[in-house]
Amino acid sequence: MRVLLLFTGGTISMVRDAETGALHPADMQTFKAFVPELFAGDVQVEMIPFEPLLDSSDLNPDNWRQMACVVQENYDAYDGFVILHGTDTMAYSASALSFMFDNLCKPIVFTGSQLPVGVLRSDAKENILTAIEIAAAYDTDGNAIVPEVALYMDGELYRGNRATKRNAEHFSAFNSYNYPALARAGVHITYDRQQIRPIGNIARPLHVFNRFDTRVAILKLFPGITEDVVAAVLNIPDLRGVVLETFGAGNAPSHEWLYKRLRAAVERGVVIVNKTQCNTGSVSMGQYAVSLNLLKAGVISGYDITTEALLTKMMHVLGEYGEDLVKVKKMLSVSLCGELTNV
Repeated sequence: MRVLLLFTGGTISMVRDAETGALHPADMQTFKAFVPELFAGDVQVEMIPFEPLLDSSDLNPDNWRQMACVVQENYDAYDGFVILHGTDTMAYSASALSFMFDNLCKPIVFTGSQLPVGVLRSDAKENILTAIEIAAAYDTDGNAIVPEVALYMDGELYRGNRATKRNAEHFSAFNSYNYPALARAGVHITYDRQQIRPIGNIARPLHVFNRFDTRVAILKLFPGITEDVVAAVLNIPDLRGVVLETFGAGNAPSHEWLYKRLRAAVERGVVIVNKTQCNTGSVSMGQYAVSLNLLKAGVISGYDITTEALLTKMMHVLGEYGEDLVKVKKMLSVSLCGELTNV
């Protein structure tokens, strides 16, 4: 089996300078020296580094395109792909790439670490080696066991567009609050095949969507929010889409001015999607009277989607289909690749 390791940067790529003690990105030879097991097993691993390596806080849609391009160009030559990535924005990148690939038949596994690979207690080595094993896992019929974009950290494999970074301190940095883990790694890797997306049509080629519209914003409601704050976001020039983070099951203050501001934005062609601020659970618009104004204003339900997935999905859908608002709204209301449950 052959796995391509795409090296983007982040904490996982760091080593400590012997003289100064400062952390700095490792070159490929230094990195290989810290993880010799990469090249000692049955899986043939090859590496492609970003140049320069990037902190994940600096990543943007151009970098998502770069990642997708590397996968596309090497798709036929490898059985799976592992993307080493900083943890801070890994859930955004994993979500974005999940929407970029149509008819994906091979694993794409994101992983990172909380401690640099050059630190004695680093979690990097286990995360890398297990991610590679998952990327190279095929069944007896010759099909990939996890033919989707996934994220692996600290013994848990999650659907990429369902994961959220939950902790800046612990090795178990991520969780998937509204969807079960795809696999758990202990002595053995146990896959939950019922939760993994079906493989694409291997007779059809891989298709990559690469257009994103970044004219989007997040508006997080809070008790005491003023009309000026809401207006400042909704009146951003050329705004195309808004993630509206609401309370509980999708509720918002019942101010008449809030309804009018939202309605006016929708009538201008701004797509607004309701996302609960809760980690667990789903938007249920109309369940309480305080969400009725959102329905009347033309706000769409985001159901149980994560903020990371909703924001990147909105960029993707607006980028690909932005001239057809009816189609945009429909696509934001349904699951494209397992990112939400709309029942």
